[in-house]
Amino acid sequence: MRLRHVLFVLMAATAMPAAADPLPPFSWDHVPCYMHVRKHTAFTEDEIRYLASFPLVTLEKTTGAKDFGSTEKGTLAAARAIKAINPATKVLYYRNVIVHYGSYDANEALTGMPGAFLVDAAGNDKLVRKQTPAYDLTNPAVRDWWVANARQVCADPAIDGVFLDGNVKVLTAGYLEREIGREKKAAVVDGYDAMVRNLRQALGPEKLMVANLLRAALPAGGIGHLSPFDGSYIEGFEKPVAKVSEKDYVAKGMAAFQQAAQKGGLIAFTVGLGAEEDDDARNPAGTDEIRKPLAGTAAATERFEYLLAIFLICAEKHSHFLAHDGYDARKSTVWMTRPPELERPLGAPTGPATRSGDVYTREFAHARVRLDLERRRGEIEWTAP
Repeated sequence: MRLRHVLFVLMAATAMPAAADPLPPFSWDHVPCYMHVRKHTAFTEDEIRYLASFPLVTLEKTTGAKDFGSTEKGTLAAARAIKAINPATKVLYYRNVIVHYGSYDANEALTGMPGAFLVDAAGNDKLVRKQTPAYDLTNPAVRDWWVANARQVCADPAIDGVFLDGNVKVLTAGYLEREIGREKKAAVVDGYDAMVRNLRQALGPEKLMVANLLRAALPAGGIGHLSPFDGSYIEGFEKPVAKVSEKDYVAKGMAAFQQAAQKGGLIAFTVGLGAEEDDDARNPAGTDEIRKPLAGTAAATERFEYLLAIFLICAEKHSHFLAHDGYDARKSTVWMTRPPELERPLGAPTGPATRSGDVYTREFAHARVRLDLERRRGEIEWTAP
């Protein structure tokens, strides 16, 4: 039983049966997968069927906003269509905890709200990449507004919970600290903690909360901040933001993945197929993952096997995998495709991974996995016909 359910179970034990487990269906038959996507127009019937083939789907910001008028309406339309085909698919509503994005109906309520956004010493409020406002989470009215919107959308039975993005930005010590000062940044973190607790209380145990949280750049990989959540999405897995080697950075991230997964947490391991792009101007604190377009089939195939090997070394029940080239369905070259490795029989792991230096190995019923972090190579031997 996950920790965040304990309190609810104790409170309800004598009054009613325990709530059904909200986690998505899981199987080791094949590599367990995840989908994270946005499309500002309506999804086609074929795209909805494709989405309904996944156990877990996050509908990103701007989903359906052009055709339906807002992200909320577009998300609900897509979620209802997915559920009509596969009621078991779990659908998450996207909200960023710090970055203020357009296209939400809820944004109208922020108009005229005093102190809604963080400002620097000069009074500028476009602090995220110098072009987008950031919520002032020290303001209780902002926190209440944010929670109320998530709760309202999650009240629809087609929505199974919230995907919380931007957590790493809030928790990274240097992010926006120069602009707002150390004391204010600490207060923002406290406000974030309060907002997350309030959301957990508002949603109850029946709805999922999945955070973009685990990251090697955070102390202990972010494990200490997981308790209100059902699990973590993982990105930004490879590029070190401190003076450590890439292999050591990846190993630390893997350790956090393993620790959270072994405790029963949901993991959405989501990794880019393109090469990492060095852009310190756009990403000064190293909180964002920025990747170049795919360079070619051979490079993408080799990288895919490396990323899949990392996942299989770490995965436990409720771990899910996505390798992608961007979240926009209109621009992705791998959208609506499924690599043959994901169709192969996998079977349950025979045990945990073993490690010797930079080399990890693990066996599944129908696969042997070897991962070499020094060489950035993953090798998967599929043993089923």
